[in-house]
Amino acid sequence: MIAAYFKYLFHSGNAHAIHSPFVFDLYNRVINVKDHNEDYARIKELRKKLLSSTEVIEIVDLGAGSRVNKSNKRKIKTITRNAEKPEKFGRLFYRLIQNFQPQNIIELGTSLGLTTLYLSKANSTARITSFEGCPQTAAKAREHFANMGATNIEVVLGNIDQTLPDKLRDLSQKIDFLYVDANHRYEPTVRYFEDCLPYAHNNSVFIFDDIYWSKEMTAAWKYIKAHPGVTVTIDLFWVGIVFFRAEQVKEDFVLRI
Repeated sequence: MIAAYFKYLFHSGNAHAIHSPFVFDLYNRVINVKDHNEDYARIKELRKKLLSSTEVIEIVDLGAGSRVNKSNKRKIKTITRNAEKPEKFGRLFYRLIQNFQPQNIIELGTSLGLTTLYLSKANSTARITSFEGCPQTAAKAREHFANMGATNIEVVLGNIDQTLPDKLRDLSQKIDFLYVDANHRYEPTVRYFEDCLPYAHNNSVFIFDDIYWSKEMTAAWKYIKAHPGVTVTIDLFWVGIVFFRAEQVKEDFVLRI
């Protein structure tokens, strides 16, 4: 992963490297922005509280596992430090949602719910369906949602391999925004992408987490970029953003944040 990061630094650019008006505008207004608001402050306070929690819960890990903790009994503060996305990416997702105003949001991998809260607070009228395989982390996430007044989130508990196809079949509308932070392996990641693809539309935004976490994730990201249905991708190293805009020339961007 270190080698991949240095390669990313070498190849990545800033606004001067962007020749697409759509991506140039998105980068300057939404991606490469430092901002503050009350929602960020409240979620930051919750993160701070969780980072000091010594409570232990039992983890059911249906994905690629943790690199730092092989035990299925983990402290809340350890999960927060190692499994939750850093604050700057929660803020990025918040800005993306405020920009595109998606109404149907799907998240694969709830964990303790910090990232989900950014999705929820960015658009309180959106319907968020978040999938989680671990009962105890899902229970904690639901507590956090209730305490933060986030009433637009449904947590679907169970193995995503089974729950996602079932839920997709019941969808009455397309997917506007998808965030995938679940099983960090090639086959499941590609399958989640393929399962959700029929529900994408011209203005959908798909985000894939940890695209350089392993060789398998990097291969999955390469597959997604090359898919004929994908037009524009933005590689921020820690996450990859995917667009399906038919009016855009097929192009891949590697940008710094």
